[in-house]
Amino acid sequence: MEPIYVTKPFLPPIEEYITYLRRIWETSTLTNFGPLHQELEYALKKRFEWNNVSLCANGHLALEIALKSLNLTSGGEIITTPFTFVSTISAIVNQGFTPVFCDVCDGFTIDTERIEPLITEKTVAILPVHVYGVPCDVIHIEQIARKHSLSVLYDAAHAFGVKIGGVDIAKYGDISMFSFHATKLFHTIEGGSLVYTNDELKKTIELSKNFGISGPESIDLVGMNAKMNEFQAAMGLLSLKYFSENVTKRKALHDRYLRKLENISEITVKRVRENTTSNYSYMPVLLESKSKRDGVFDYLSENNVFSRKYFYPSISKVGCYKKYLRGNSLEVAEDTADRVITLPLYHSLEFSQVDYICDIIHRALYR
Repeated sequence: MEPIYVTKPFLPPIEEYITYLRRIWETSTLTNFGPLHQELEYALKKRFEWNNVSLCANGHLALEIALKSLNLTSGGEIITTPFTFVSTISAIVNQGFTPVFCDVCDGFTIDTERIEPLITEKTVAILPVHVYGVPCDVIHIEQIARKHSLSVLYDAAHAFGVKIGGVDIAKYGDISMFSFHATKLFHTIEGGSLVYTNDELKKTIELSKNFGISGPESIDLVGMNAKMNEFQAAMGLLSLKYFSENVTKRKALHDRYLRKLENISEITVKRVRENTTSNYSYMPVLLESKSKRDGVFDYLSENNVFSRKYFYPSISKVGCYKKYLRGNSLEVAEDTADRVITLPLYHSLEFSQVDYICDIIHRALYR
């Protein structure tokens, strides 16, 4: 069998992309807020049903711009989770803040019961992560933030299209960052966006992603280059066109995995929470021990199936970030990182391939 990778980028029919390329050639506009950029931004505003949307070159730069734009006290502490991609933590450190690691719950996201004991006079914000598209306890987080007058910035890299009670996840917190990397369900090749509640943030965010330039002879703040180009925007417009169709395909594959794996005692598969609209971005499963996880991972690889230990190791155990540990327990995050594996899931995966993958997992555990 041909290799099966953990993900495969969605590519629209090439003829449709060429149509957008012709428009780019006609205008000779490649970047700097061109017509396709404006078209995609408008389309996303309609999708989010929210006016404050800013496109960026990638999700990481978007996250840094968000931190920069909230006008937080320099050098302050930001409570976040170690069970995330390194970008979350490096953005905090790059912007001059100190990450404070909070443990997660058994649903992958930050444990809201453990946030308040970590709040000090230096705390300026909470940066939770919607992991695998599983939303955080946004209501409890909002209550904590209001009580302590803290900003809330969500790393929603995995959560495009996710809703709670019919409300888009982007409408919670002060700012949400979405990644539009090629591996994401909705993508712009590289790219990202910020969705935010405060109209006054718009000017700062837009200036920040274009070197702080406000006019031909004026620079209002220290910025960076984080503009989305027209080729990215073109891919985004087509990716958005096929988004619902791809979610439907992923749901069917996700449900197939559930049926195949849910009766294996050594494996825990998390179901979609009630009152939540999932985007089926990932297929995470937990093995009962690190050794069994590693055994399954290796046996899959031997059979040309390439899964991912995502996220492993916990950021709290990685070299340059160990120094931010402060003695609080991160037991659940570290245990989850040791036992989790994400299985292949993408729009063109076939049921027969899911069956093959599940058969290999079964053999890995019982051979």
